[in-house]
Amino acid sequence: MEPLSKDKPLKIVIVGGGAAGMLSAITAAAKGARVTLLEKNQRIGKKLLATGNGRCNLTNIHMHLSHFHGRNPKFAYSALNRFNQDQTIQFFERLGVCHKIEDGGKVFPFSNQASSVLDVLRYELDWRGVEVMVDSEVKDIRQEKQGFVLTLKGKEPLRADRVILTTGGKAAPNLGTTGSGYLLAEKLGHKIVDPFPSLVQLKLAEPFLKQIMGVKFEGAAEIIVNNKTLARSAGEILFTDYGISGPAIFQLSRTAAQQLKGQEPVWVKVSLVNHLPEDELRQYLAKRFAEGPQKNLLFSLVGFIHKKLIPALLKQAGLQDVNKKAADLAPEEKEKIAVILQDWRFQVTATNTWTAAQATAGGIETGEIHPQTMESKLVPGLFFAGEIIDIDGDCGGYNLQWAWSSGYVAGTSAAAW
Repeated sequence: MEPLSKDKPLKIVIVGGGAAGMLSAITAAAKGARVTLLEKNQRIGKKLLATGNGRCNLTNIHMHLSHFHGRNPKFAYSALNRFNQDQTIQFFERLGVCHKIEDGGKVFPFSNQASSVLDVLRYELDWRGVEVMVDSEVKDIRQEKQGFVLTLKGKEPLRADRVILTTGGKAAPNLGTTGSGYLLAEKLGHKIVDPFPSLVQLKLAEPFLKQIMGVKFEGAAEIIVNNKTLARSAGEILFTDYGISGPAIFQLSRTAAQQLKGQEPVWVKVSLVNHLPEDELRQYLAKRFAEGPQKNLLFSLVGFIHKKLIPALLKQAGLQDVNKKAADLAPEEKEKIAVILQDWRFQVTATNTWTAAQATAGGIETGEIHPQTMESKLVPGLFFAGEIIDIDGDCGGYNLQWAWSSGYVAGTSAAAW
């Protein structure tokens, strides 16, 4: 390979055609580099189409480092500030994507279509002269004295001055993210923080789940180990035939997954009535039972909570006689009902599988990457961006912002002399 010369554009190969890869490619090409984007699927941006329930939650206006996780979350600070949420919105507005802001600061395209986001990114790649190669699986990356040689499955090797790895993590393997990038990074000497599913449903050890599956409500949940609350979240919660789901649960799943690696039981505490303080709930129940003394226990809560939950909830509260009239309830029985409405505990046995996960926790050790450039500290000329790095965000646009920010920094840095 010829020595690098400022008279010739840098040849950059990007491995992985997801959000971070596309942003890296567009940014590097805008800086004058000759860019090739490799994707092992038959099309780029496959996972992007699935984000935000097909609407693409671009970013969040409430961006803060507290929404990011990993062994060293502060690693994300530099990139998130260099290409922040406002710059992300401006970038996509320039590409033609009008935006709107919804609850919790979530930013969506006005079209409500993830496909429109992918369309404008593909147009920009083409306009910038990026060569996009699909069905191109990289099997090996070898560093040479001048640059790199990439071995492709069933294709001729590619040479590059610089390489950016943006292959994602292991979440949603049906969309192509199988963790293959970790193997490439390991061969080049990088350490991997063991990946585990994040933003995922939780499996529970309860015999009555099929009776309450499909019940959805606005409530709160906590992860508890040794009677200590480790994480709390409020919002929509959904019971399933295997456990519990919903945005509030997704926010807690990373903590649950970490704790499941230990020896102590992991519990999720669910509050069905999150909008009332404890004393007001007790007053309300006393009034409700007093106004319907002839109603049995099963019917006395109909209209207050979802009726499919009532039999299981009463049994868990230790009230076996569901036909007992409200007038005959002892004070301690009323207290049991009040307690379980705000403190219903389930033992967590596992997270759901990688196929169900929205994000990956773990990845390439951040201590081996320069945070200001996304360049490897071990292999000069090798860069990383996106989910492959040991940084993951909360639900609500934070993971995509990390992809845009780290992709922008990696692309800019790789194209610089």
